[in-house]
Amino acid sequence: MAGETEMVICQAQVKEQRPLTTDYFLLRLAAPEVADAARPGQFVHVRVTGLDEASLRRPFSVYDAADGVLSVIYKTIGRGTAQLARLAIGDAVSVIGPLGNGFPLENGGRIPLAVAGGYGVAPLSFFARRIGRPGILLAGARGAADLLCLDDFTDIGWEVRLATQDGSRGARGLVTDLLDAWLAAQPGVPPEIYACGPDGMLRAVGDRATAAGVRAWLSLDKHMVCGVGACLACVQRLRRPDGSEWIGRVCHDGPVFEAREILW
Repeated sequence: MAGETEMVICQAQVKEQRPLTTDYFLLRLAAPEVADAARPGQFVHVRVTGLDEASLRRPFSVYDAADGVLSVIYKTIGRGTAQLARLAIGDAVSVIGPLGNGFPLENGGRIPLAVAGGYGVAPLSFFARRIGRPGILLAGARGAADLLCLDDFTDIGWEVRLATQDGSRGARGLVTDLLDAWLAAQPGVPPEIYACGPDGMLRAVGDRATAAGVRAWLSLDKHMVCGVGACLACVQRLRRPDGSEWIGRVCHDGPVFEAREILW
């Protein structure tokens, strides 16, 4: 995984707040120190303006970071994100980041194969732009309205294959069905898999990759409280190369781990 970067605490100014669909929003923040250091797969911790001081910060994967501007994509699913959606251009929020360890960008020339579940596509979009060569995106969601950022990939030459549970776009089924088909058919150089989405999807991706002898990097989705590894709310059982077990902190040691490290 990528090495750690220095954490910054700053007041970031809202540069853009834009709905992508009914429930999903793009938030762009002027935060030069965070944006300049951010790597694909890392996240930021945001204190939402307008909530009481006792409210916890919210973690968001970095969707993009360029020219001093940090971007995240979020879904309004509770009080915190509903308040986040009320922020206007010029408002300020407290941001800690970049946090955690992200996706490695060196893979020995293997085909980058990104597997996304829902808005887990956001950090994979950042990854695709940074790795610097075309790959393949397998994206799955409940329905067409939950498929996001697809143009980000096609615009830079990536192949995109889709699956929705309701069949409203792409193949009817799960994104792991697409992965099964690709692994069965792929010739020549094996891919390297990069995945972000719900735990069930990540476990299934990891199991398939391990069985196929393919390296896979999984961005775990754990409940994070402090974001810096102090509170131990996001612990995960892991395996060292020698087979011994240890307890990692997803926010500090991850959120990206190689699939073979993870003990589900």
